[in-house]
Amino acid sequence: MKRTQKKQPNEKQALITRAYIVAAVLFLLAVGVVAKLIQVQYFAKYDGKAWAQIAAESIVRLDTLPAMRGNIYASDGSLLATSIPYYLVELDAKYPDKAYFADHVGILADSLARAFGRHSRREYRAMIEKTRKGNKSSTLRLHPQAVSYQMKQRIQRWPFFRRGDDKILGADRKRKYGKTIGGKLPPEYRRYRPFSPMADRTVGTLNAQTGRGLVGLEASFDKYLAGRDGVNWVQDLPHGIRMPVANELNIRPEAGQDIHTTLDINFQDVAESALKNTLEKYQANYGCVIVMEVATGKIKAMTNLTRKGPNQFVDDQNYALTMGADPGSTFKLATMMAVLEETGIDPDKVWVDAGRGQLKYRNITITDAHHGGFGSITASQVLEKSSNIGTHLLMKKYFYSKPDKYLSYLEKFRLKSRTGLHMQGEAAPFIRDRSSKLWNDKITLTPMSYGYGMRLAPIQILSLYNAIANQGYWVRPMIVDQVRSSSEIVNTYEPYVTSSPICSERTVKLVQKMLEGVVQNGTAPELKASPYRIAGKTGTAQRIVNKAYVRGKGLRVSFVGYFPANRPKYSCMVLVENSMNAGTNLYAGQVAAPVFKQVADRIYAYDMGLHEPANLNRQKTDGGSTLVRWAGKADEVRVVASMLNLSAPPQNEPLAEGTPIDGELWLLGSTSSQGKTKWVARSVTKTEVPDLRGMPLRDALYLMENKGFRVGFKGSGKVVTQSLAPGDNVSGAKRIMLELK
Repeated sequence: MKRTQKKQPNEKQALITRAYIVAAVLFLLAVGVVAKLIQVQYFAKYDGKAWAQIAAESIVRLDTLPAMRGNIYASDGSLLATSIPYYLVELDAKYPDKAYFADHVGILADSLARAFGRHSRREYRAMIEKTRKGNKSSTLRLHPQAVSYQMKQRIQRWPFFRRGDDKILGADRKRKYGKTIGGKLPPEYRRYRPFSPMADRTVGTLNAQTGRGLVGLEASFDKYLAGRDGVNWVQDLPHGIRMPVANELNIRPEAGQDIHTTLDINFQDVAESALKNTLEKYQANYGCVIVMEVATGKIKAMTNLTRKGPNQFVDDQNYALTMGADPGSTFKLATMMAVLEETGIDPDKVWVDAGRGQLKYRNITITDAHHGGFGSITASQVLEKSSNIGTHLLMKKYFYSKPDKYLSYLEKFRLKSRTGLHMQGEAAPFIRDRSSKLWNDKITLTPMSYGYGMRLAPIQILSLYNAIANQGYWVRPMIVDQVRSSSEIVNTYEPYVTSSPICSERTVKLVQKMLEGVVQNGTAPELKASPYRIAGKTGTAQRIVNKAYVRGKGLRVSFVGYFPANRPKYSCMVLVENSMNAGTNLYAGQVAAPVFKQVADRIYAYDMGLHEPANLNRQKTDGGSTLVRWAGKADEVRVVASMLNLSAPPQNEPLAEGTPIDGELWLLGSTSSQGKTKWVARSVTKTEVPDLRGMPLRDALYLMENKGFRVGFKGSGKVVTQSLAPGDNVSGAKRIMLELK
């Protein structure tokens, strides 16, 4: 029993000792692991970098994949703005293995010197080798500017950029390289406007930092154009390499949608050229031109130019939308419409005495531009001759006792609200009402009647005149037709026309006649000499300097109207700010109206649908009216007549009239109601316009296009009418419209 009691303490002590040993070993192992972790984390290196740095560079993260921005198109499909990819040329100099680098760095340096020429072959090689040996970033930008897609394809044939070198060269050199691809060509998208600087401000620009639309259509339709950026899980590896990580959460970028505008490149070019010439001629500060389709409100041209120096102009502000200012005499149309709506007077029988051109009314001096005044004139002549005094007298007579009625007419004419054009930046109109602190029952209506003391943007004034051209129906201006994704239509913008007119049909007819009278008898005689009729109104407003209207400091002049006056298709607004010539103020009829005419003339020549057919009376025979059967070359006519068993033209007998010229004999055959056929030889080789009636379209096209004409046509069959009369001697733009039946 005693021996057993002695052994128990020894066994217990042995167990304790073993436990301490195990604990000590575990502690030492733990210390070793911690020490190793510390050594690996902070002291051990791989490929010249601490493991902590490598781990930080190898984080899996979400990477943004930018979407391709949509295009902006003109109405004819011409590109106004598009995104073009360019590529940075970079090289990770430390990534390729030693053997490949040594064998190919010279070839790469030679390729760089040949392609870019910024450095010699030796200098390029020294730059690459220095980067490979350095301790800083291993990525070297080989060219400061991004290169085009064509250049990218060329670069991808260079060493370090082409794939498969280990196989291609390994077969010849009996070995395989390891890592070869060190070159990188990351893309960056740039916005390109093929017609720039034309319509720069209208098309718009992007924010350089965010890549989103900043102004113009780029900003107004950014939600469509921008698309949706994608996201991708990537792992950042050493040397700037990003390795995509397969993940179901990856989202591919969606390209932006395309915007199809109503702008016409030809109209835009005409408007900009005419405005630029006038700004330079009169040393004007800035100006704008808007061209709009009467029936639809589609804006065909919108140009804004600011003069920066001699023959230097930029399109940097959208005056057409943003410049709220006194409209001047163009506002007299609204006053005249209100008078006609309220009173029902006959404007040709109501007379006012405009006197000698100056009238003192309370503390206002009202002046007419015409030296010596207009004397006694009708209400129609008040608008035609743009008499401030006459307009004041009409306002005083009919609305001074009921100003709220006049203001209600302005609201009915849609002058007190924005047009709603789908484009950012339209200025809110400002027209005083009786709640304004600036209102004065005794005098406020007088300057308001002829366009002072208010702020209206050019697009808002144009919309009023466009409504008159559209028989009183107001049309919302529009600048975008459709939004498309490839060939799929995403959104369509339809023209908006009010269901009821803004004034009576009688008022429309009366003011239409007055607006034609402005050109024929009034302040815009420069527009008379046109093959079509123009209707419109001049506007001349003093500029505000230091919060006061000042004479002799330049004028804001404008002309707004529509054409052709008898069947309006286009309305147009021209505004020129601070037009001065040798210190002498020039008025709207001298400055803005000629710009309108240049634009209208070019549009008239371009749009064949505006041409009225020539008034050609068919010849009569003794037996009655003629029936044109055919016209063409004599030989072809004889063949057709023979095949159809019809009366053929004689070969040896003299024709009724006409003489063949240069052996080219063209015939017109006509048959009377009694069956008699008459053949007439036509001259088609002279410079004058030939008689095309009765010809098939093929022959008419052949003749006129060989004479340098641009031919438009509608219908099918034979020519029955032509827009230019036979014998006309046409110079300049040669265009002719044919009607076929």
